[in-house]
Amino acid sequence: MLVEEGIVYVKGLSHQGINGNISNTMHLKLDVYIPDNELKNRPAIMLIHGGGFAGGTREHDKIVNMANYFAARGWVAFSIDYRLKKDKGTVPQEWVDYSINLDNNTAQRFLSVYPAIRDAKAALRWVVANAGKYNVNTNHITVGGGSAGAGIAITLGLSNQEDYRDEISMSQDPTLGTANTDQQYHVHTILDFWGGKTTLDILDSLYNYQRFDFSDPPIFIAHGTEDSTVPFSMAQQLKDLYKENEMPFVFYPLEGKGHGAWNATINGKRLEALAFYFIVEQQNLTIYESKN
Repeated sequence: MLVEEGIVYVKGLSHQGINGNISNTMHLKLDVYIPDNELKNRPAIMLIHGGGFAGGTREHDKIVNMANYFAARGWVAFSIDYRLKKDKGTVPQEWVDYSINLDNNTAQRFLSVYPAIRDAKAALRWVVANAGKYNVNTNHITVGGGSAGAGIAITLGLSNQEDYRDEISMSQDPTLGTANTDQQYHVHTILDFWGGKTTLDILDSLYNYQRFDFSDPPIFIAHGTEDSTVPFSMAQQLKDLYKENEMPFVFYPLEGKGHGAWNATINGKRLEALAFYFIVEQQNLTIYESKN
């Protein structure tokens, strides 16, 4: 397996205050985990770290482990950074207006969501734009993550192309010119590890956009029943929504587990193995096993 580290996939503004006139340009980076083979038709998985939109990194050990797991089986895996709360990324004015009615801590977290998802969408467009370099078949794209990263993955998979992209114009944020906005992507499976649909619900709250329908990609949901950070009920709500809309899903309640239960097993199988076979089944893929 080969690893390319620290690739800049987009630029984004970091303001001294929310949408303030004084700002710096950040270089958002990703790492690529590449199978050591000559195959020309590789599936791709983009992994997104958690951290409550306030912390975390693309080098999170559990994310790296999962990237290695999939790369060893023929996937090209991408692990991304994105702007966090401290970075004060550019947000639409309607977000600022909405945040006025929230307490300070909630408002700061709320305002960190937009640039984070804007960046993640740019990363996915970068993957599409660079698919030829890595022999990626863009008809086989999976996104996944843990906690906040899972929420971002759900939003990438279920929202429209223009969501978290066109609410801000190029004149307001010139770094959009680096975001491969001419590219389109399609997510084919979602991995949700103890996340929720809150960041997708924001579209409904602010714009009256309800994005769920029967054509949404299949989802893998794993969530600890004793999670005190992201309540287990959020996983149940997402499962029920999929069931009501007759969309494909699997649902794994992790009995007695709390938040971040990466080492959990179901019938002796680890979560990454369960996720792997879920993707293989849903995308009708051929399994490749590394000889290394």
